Amino acid sequence: MPHDPLAVDISMKFLAPSWDYPLGTDHLGRCVFSRMLLGIRYSLGSALVIQIVAILLAILVGAFVVLKRGIIDFLFIRICDILLAFPTLVLAFGLLGLLGPSLKNVLIALVFTQFIYYSRLIRGLFIGMNEKDFIQAAKISGTSGIKLIIRHYLPNLLPPIVTIVVLDIGKIILEIAGFSFIGLGVQAPIPEWGMMVNEGKQYIRQHPELMLYPGLAIILVVLLLNHLASSFKKLD
Repeated sequence: MPHDPLAVDISMKFLAPSWDYPLGTDHLGRCVFSRMLLGIRYSLGSALVIQIVAILLAILVGAFVVLKRGIIDFLFIRICDILLAFPTLVLAFGLLGLLGPSLKNVLIALVFTQFIYYSRLIRGLFIGMNEKDFIQAAKISGTSGIKLIIRHYLPNLLPPIVTIVVLDIGKIILEIAGFSFIGLGVQAPIPEWGMMVNEGKQYIRQHPELMLYPGLAIILVVLLLNHLASSFKKLD
């Protein structure tokens, strides 16, 4: 990075873009370009962590309830139905209200809401494959349990799962940014893009670029991820 994204120097505040400061400096004299680069870790990086953890947990739980069925499957469906009666964003908002604003709590809240949604979805995908000929053949040949899940279910379910996960990364980035913007998410001085938009809003008349740069980054990354997910769908 060109400069320390957290270093404060009031004497350097609101500098215009230059060779040393490609996007200028903010109200505390911090390099906006360096903060934008570090923001990738907190915006895109956090979204990736949330999606990976949520989908792995969902696959484990979804496979478990499909293998056990019976009362476990029944209770699982009822719990998911109750929780999914609320929009996932509302659930995350409620959890953050209980846990308090911080990056860690944003991760916990969004992993939980994504996990509930994905668990129900993956359980349905597993059930939908039960009557496939190759699944029945594998069962007849004696393959069962974890081996059946790993060898036959997952390889065939991987493409739709990857598509869903990639498509939702953009949504998660928007949710992280939204929570940070209203003060429930990432807190200053961490340069998450939503937090940067929040910090820049009080200077929107004199220096609108402080909101423009992180706002454009969010839009472009989300559009790129949506395009990538659409490409995966075509491959399916």
